[in-house]
Amino acid sequence: MATMEVLLREDIENLGTRGQIVRVRAGYGRNYLLPRKLAVEATPGNIKLIEQEKKALLKREARERETAQAQAAEFGTLTLEFARKVGEHNILYGSVTALDIAEALQAKGYEIDRKKVLLKDPIKEPGEYDVPVKLHRDVTVEIKVLVTKEEGK
Repeated sequence: MATMEVLLREDIENLGTRGQIVRVRAGYGRNYLLPRKLAVEATPGNIKLIEQEKKALLKREARERETAQAQAAEFGTLTLEFARKVGEHNILYGSVTALDIAEALQAKGYEIDRKKVLLKDPIKEPGEYDVPVKLHRDVTVEIKVLVTKEEGK
């Protein structure tokens, strides 16, 4: 099987972290990683550039971690509330999804991608939930989500 070595420019789940040199199948590297600029080919000519890039990546990584930790401190007191219609068996008509949580955070002024909201299954019953949000590779924070019955008129 043909393989190639690439330098990762972004963290990729189950593959490696940013700045790491990994061996991948040639097709995966050529057809997915390189066109999406998630990685660059680790050729002997690029080794010097890779070392310089690693230093810059370490500095950027430290800045991003500090920002994520500061944001995590703000999220500690945050509670998101959702009012949904409830059926007779205490089941929501419209569930609360990761997209709803991301949009609620965005409405409060936080830029969070919905993929960073680690909600396993949509919330389908009223109650209070702790939903993990991955702000950084090393920083995950729990946000309180309160789902209540929508009051009828």
